[in-house]
Amino acid sequence: MLEKHGHGGDLLTAAELYGVGDGLFLDFSANINPLGPPPGVLELLRDSRQAVTAYPDPGHRRLKSLLAESLGVDSSWITVGNGAAESMALLLLAAAPRKVGIIEPCFSEYRQLAEQFGAEVLSVQGTKEQDYRAGVQSIAGLLEQVDLLFLGQPNNPNGVQYSLDDLRLLARKAEHRGAILAVDEAFIDFIPGERRQSLLPELAGYRQTVLIRSMTKFYAIPGLRLGFTVAHRELAAAMTAKQVTWSVNGLALLAGEACLRSGQAYEARTRELIAGEREVLRQGLLHLGCAVPPGEANFLLAGLPAPWTAQEMQARLGRSGILVRSCAMYAGLGPGHIRVAVRGREDNSRLLRQMAELMQGEFL
Repeated sequence: MLEKHGHGGDLLTAAELYGVGDGLFLDFSANINPLGPPPGVLELLRDSRQAVTAYPDPGHRRLKSLLAESLGVDSSWITVGNGAAESMALLLLAAAPRKVGIIEPCFSEYRQLAEQFGAEVLSVQGTKEQDYRAGVQSIAGLLEQVDLLFLGQPNNPNGVQYSLDDLRLLARKAEHRGAILAVDEAFIDFIPGERRQSLLPELAGYRQTVLIRSMTKFYAIPGLRLGFTVAHRELAAAMTAKQVTWSVNGLALLAGEACLRSGQAYEARTRELIAGEREVLRQGLLHLGCAVPPGEANFLLAGLPAPWTAQEMQARLGRSGILVRSCAMYAGLGPGHIRVAVRGREDNSRLLRQMAELMQGEFL
């Protein structure tokens, strides 16, 4: 199984399984900006010997200041982490919930981390009719039973958002219950501002809501690991108190600062590319007989037509040097679900051509 560590982007496992060099894959299993890092970031890292030979700032002060300016919040509300996964872990450590709620299908780390820290996990199920969202009243009912609830916005693997009214309802419910609403916005930067459903501008009114964001996906620096949370300063301080000193390395901090200084042109170009290529890719998958929810992130969930399974499609594509993410293990999805990242036109066309050749040659 390619996802033996629970995630996409595992090139070493893919090389072992498919006999292809780990640097030769066209990787649709990891959802990274196809443009690569902003201009100048890699060159800056190459020339930054001091970031390797000196200790990083344990307070992450320059990065927090830039984030605070960008987001319009006080820097005391921000906790920087070694990727969004560490940010989730710090929240669980600070809140120490006995029961954690999730809406399936969802990012596997919600359950994995909650159970790792000793919490019981309760869940509700999204439905195919709602593009694998759950009804807001069902989620509100789950909030009545838990101490902390994770909500993907947009959700992974289906890429859909909940409405701002739904988020407000859940945030108010969390306030009333004294539970924490953890909204995972790891992919929200890929959505244009006018379509983005986020509580960030209203966060001052919701003391029990935490926003979790990632910089590794939008800015294409997954190997450096960089994420952060935005929450009221008391909760942010409690999270920081649980953090291992220097968990965020100097190169990651330097890259994060450079990414935030890179300007709006890179961000606008990214969103334009993703929006256009996502629709082309979706139409191509629909033409092949796949069921594809209209996601808004930089990836698409696809239900393969029978008799194809995710395992079979993944293996066939893998042997030709293309990686996709099997979603067969996601609760609420079937054995025929895969997730594919949105890449550039040439790469997306290659994926569609290869899938068409396989499907026509074998089953059609």
